[in-house]
Amino acid sequence: MHKISLKDWVIILTILPTTLISFGLASYFSYSRSVELNDFLEQRAKSIIEPVAIASKDPLLNNDRDKLRQLIDFTHRTQSNIVKSIVVFTGDNQVFAASSYHGDTHLMRLKAGAELPSHTIMESLDDYIIFRTPIIEENLNAQSNKNVTSNNNFRPYSTFNSSKPYPIGYIAIQIDKDHLNFKQQSQVLIAFAFALLGSLISAIFAIKLIKKVTKPINSMVQAIERIKEGKLESRVSGQLIGELNFLKNGINAMAQSLDSYQNEMNASIDQATIDLRESLEQFEIQNVELSISKRKAQEANRVKSEFLANMSHELRTPLNGVIGFTRQVLKTPLTENQRDYLQTIDRSANNLLAIINDILDFSKLDAGKMVIENIPFSLRETLEDTLTLLAPAAHKKNIELSIDIAQELPDSLVGDTMRIKQIITNLISNAIKFTPQGFVAVDINLVEDNQKNIKVKVTVTDTGIGMTEKQQQTIFDAFTQADQSITRLYGGTGLGLVICQRLAQEMLGDIGFSSEKNHGSSFWFTFQCEINAMPLMLELDNQHLVNKTVLYYEENNHSREATKNILKHLKMRVTSVINKHQLSQVLTHSNQAQKRFDYALVGHNHTATALSDLRKTIAKLLPITGDIHLAINSNSPSLQEALIASGAVSCMSKPLTPSGLVKVLQPTIKASTEKLILNAPIGQILPIKVLAVDDNEANLKLINALLLEQVTQVTITDNGLSAIELCKKETFALIFMDIQMPILDGISTLKEIKKLSMNNDTPIIAVTAHALSGEKEKMHQQGFNAYMTKPIDEAMLRHIIYEYCDFNHLVNPIIPTAELNDVRAIEKVIDWPLALYRSANKADLAKEMFLGLVESLPETQQNILDAIDAQDITLIKQLVHKLNGACCYTGAPNLAKITIQLETQLKMGLSLEELEPEFLEFFEHIEQVLFAVPEALKEFSAM
Repeated sequence: MHKISLKDWVIILTILPTTLISFGLASYFSYSRSVELNDFLEQRAKSIIEPVAIASKDPLLNNDRDKLRQLIDFTHRTQSNIVKSIVVFTGDNQVFAASSYHGDTHLMRLKAGAELPSHTIMESLDDYIIFRTPIIEENLNAQSNKNVTSNNNFRPYSTFNSSKPYPIGYIAIQIDKDHLNFKQQSQVLIAFAFALLGSLISAIFAIKLIKKVTKPINSMVQAIERIKEGKLESRVSGQLIGELNFLKNGINAMAQSLDSYQNEMNASIDQATIDLRESLEQFEIQNVELSISKRKAQEANRVKSEFLANMSHELRTPLNGVIGFTRQVLKTPLTENQRDYLQTIDRSANNLLAIINDILDFSKLDAGKMVIENIPFSLRETLEDTLTLLAPAAHKKNIELSIDIAQELPDSLVGDTMRIKQIITNLISNAIKFTPQGFVAVDINLVEDNQKNIKVKVTVTDTGIGMTEKQQQTIFDAFTQADQSITRLYGGTGLGLVICQRLAQEMLGDIGFSSEKNHGSSFWFTFQCEINAMPLMLELDNQHLVNKTVLYYEENNHSREATKNILKHLKMRVTSVINKHQLSQVLTHSNQAQKRFDYALVGHNHTATALSDLRKTIAKLLPITGDIHLAINSNSPSLQEALIASGAVSCMSKPLTPSGLVKVLQPTIKASTEKLILNAPIGQILPIKVLAVDDNEANLKLINALLLEQVTQVTITDNGLSAIELCKKETFALIFMDIQMPILDGISTLKEIKKLSMNNDTPIIAVTAHALSGEKEKMHQQGFNAYMTKPIDEAMLRHIIYEYCDFNHLVNPIIPTAELNDVRAIEKVIDWPLALYRSANKADLAKEMFLGLVESLPETQQNILDAIDAQDITLIKQLVHKLNGACCYTGAPNLAKITIQLETQLKMGLSLEELEPEFLEFFEHIEQVLFAVPEALKEFSAM
C-alpha cells in the first residue's frame, strides 16, 4: 500500500527539485553580483575622492575657493551619473566649497565633536553613500604656514610636528545609489526569470506524466458524480494498478458507507425535528422570562432614581448640621488652633458634599437635565477657597501658583458657585498634574458688563508637557486623556474636561485652549452671572495702608504683577525689584540716603533653599525696615516658624490674596478686631416674624440660629400639623418648609396653609435635601415661592429673605445690628429680671446665687466630661440633676432648658451616643454663660 500518491511523486521528483535548484542558483548569483557591484562602486568612489583630496590640499591651504570649486565642479560633472554632491570642509568642520548649491551639507558634515578622518571612511544611508577623505598636509614648513588664512581657523604651526602628516580638512562626496540599485535589481530579475523558466519546463514534463493516468481517474470521477446525485449503488469496476487500484477500492467503500449514512441520517432528521419543537417551546418560555426581566429592569431603574434622591436627602441632612453649626461656631471668639480645626472640618464637609454632587451629576448628565443654580456668592472668596485647597499640591512639586484678578471685577455675584469652583479646580488640578516644573498662572478678567449681567473669563496657563495636535483633537472626548501613556503616568478617567465643557455652556459661556508639545498649555473658560446689588463681604479696612511704602521683591513675573496690582489697589507706594542685583542696588541707595520703608514683602520661588536664602535677605532688609513679610511656596509650619524666628514679622503661603495681605500688613492690635468684623453678620436684622418647619432637630436648631442672625423673631415647629395650627393664630412674613416630614409632609402642609386667610399670601420656601434635576420645577408647580437645598447656604438664605420679605409684617422698628446682637446675647444667655423674680426680687440673693452657679460650672463641666469618658450614666444623672436644681433659681434660661431636657432623656433610658447632640449643645450653653458673665455683671450693676 502506497502512502504517497502518484501525483505527489511526480511533483516531488520533477518540479520541486528543479525549482529549489533554480532558485538557489539564482539567489547565489544575484548575491554575488550585488557584492561585486557594491565593491565596484566603493572602489570607483575612492578613485574619485582620493585624487580630488590630494589635489585640494594647495587650494585649501591657500584659501583659493575658486580653484577648488572648479576642481570639484569638474569632478562632479564628469562623474555626475553617480555623484550627487561634493563638499570640502575645513579643519574646524566648516564648509569651504561645494559643487552643488542645493546639496545637503548638514548630511555630509561630520557630527559635532567628531575627529577628522585619518583615511577614507564610508557612511551608508537609505538612498546615498557618503565618502569622507582627509585632506592631508604631508610636510608643513614655516613658509606654508604663513599662507594659511585665519578663515580656516588652523592651529598654529608650533602645535604640529613638521615631520608627521596631519589633516587640514576633509572632502565629502555624496554617491547616489539609484544606478547601483537598478543594476542589482535587474540582476535579480534576470536570475529569477531563468529560475522560473526552468521550473516551468519541469512542470511541462510533469504534466505530461500526470496525463498518463487521466483515463482511469476520469472513470472514477464519473462514478463520484453519480454518487453525488444520490445514486449510491454506483461502483467503480476493472483492475487498476498502484494507487489507482487503491483509489477504486476507496470509492466503492465510500459509496457503501454513504448508503449506510443516509439511512442513519433520515433517522437523525426525525429526531432533530422532535428536538426542534422542544426548543421552540423553550424559546417561547424564554421570551416570557425576558419580558418579565425587562419590566424588572425598568423597575430597578426607577428604584435607582429613588435611591439617588433618598441618598441625597439622607447624606445632605446630616451635612446640613455639620456645615451649618461649624460656620456658626466660626463666628464665635476662638483660638487660632480652634479656628483652623473648624475651618478644616468645614472644608472636609464641603468636599464630601462635592463628592455627593458629583455622584448626582452622573444621573443628570445621563438624563440631559443639568440644572445651573443661581446663588449669591463672593467671587474673590470662591477663588481664594479654591486656591487654598490646590496650593499644597503645587507647593509639593515646587510649582509657582499665582492668581491675578482684575480689580474692576465686581465681587458680589449671583450664579452657581459650586460649578464655577468645579471647573476652576479641574483646570488648575490638571495644570499642576501635567507641569513637572515652572509655574501655573490664573488670570481672571472681565469680558462683558451690562449693569445687570457680567461675563467673566478665567485663564489657566502652565509650563507643563503640552499636547500634540493629535491629542488636542480628542481632548474633549469622553474617557480620553491625551493618550494611554498619559493615563498610565498621571492617572484619571478623562471625563473632567467633558463635564467642564458642558457646565461652561450651561452657564452661557464656553471653554477652549491652546497648547504646544513640551511648551505648556493655556486653558480658558467663560461664564455669565448676575450682579448682586447686596454686598456679601465688608470692604477690607486698608486705611492704615494708604500711602505706605513697601519694598517688594519677587522673581516670578506673573506673581509679581498680580501682587503689585493688589498693593496699588490698597493705595500703597510700591518699589518693585525682580532680582537680587536690583535688590542690592535699592538697599545700597536706601542706606546711603537713610531712606526707610514701612514694609518689605519678599517672595521666594524655591523652597529647597528658602531658609538660607531668605535669612540672608532678611538680614539685608532689617536696616531699612523692621516690618518684613515673606511669601513662600510651602505650607510647612516649621519652615514658617524658622523664618519668623530669623526676623520676619509673618510668613505666608503663596498665592497671595488681598484679604491675606491686609491681614498681615495691619497692626497687631487691629488684627483681632478685623477678624471679628469679617466674621460678623452683614447687614441689619429685619424686624419680621418667620416660621421654620423641619422634623430633624439638628436642622431645626441650625435654621433657627441662622434666621436669628437675619430677623428678630423666629417660630419653630417639627411637623406640618402644628405649623398649620400656628398659621391659624398668627401671621408670618416668611415660612421655611421642609418637604419630607412625618404626620403631614411639606406639600400637604403648604396646601392647607394657603387655605387660611392669615397666611394665604405668605411666601413659603421649600427646604429640602433633594438635589436631583427637576426638583426645583416640581416645587414651583406645587406652589412654593422659592427652593433651597441642604446644606443651607447663609448667603442664599439672606438673599431669599430680602427678595421675599414683606415689610408690611414688621413687628417693631429696625434696631442697629450691633446693638441688637448685644441685647439678644444677654437675653438669650442671662436673664436678670428672671433671676430677680425667682429670688423674690432680692438683688443680693439673685447675684449670690448666680455667682455660685458660675463658680460651679467649670468643675461641673469637667466632672460630666470625666463621667462620659467612663460611661458612668449614674454619676452623669446625679451631676445633671444637681445642676438642674441650681439653674432653677438663676437667670440662665437656655442652660436651664437644655439641662431639663438632658435629665428627662437620661431618665427615659437614652444612651450617651443618642444624646451626643444634646451634650454638645449643653456644653456650648455653659461656655456661653461663662463668656457672658462680665457683661451680665455690668448689667446687674446698672439695674
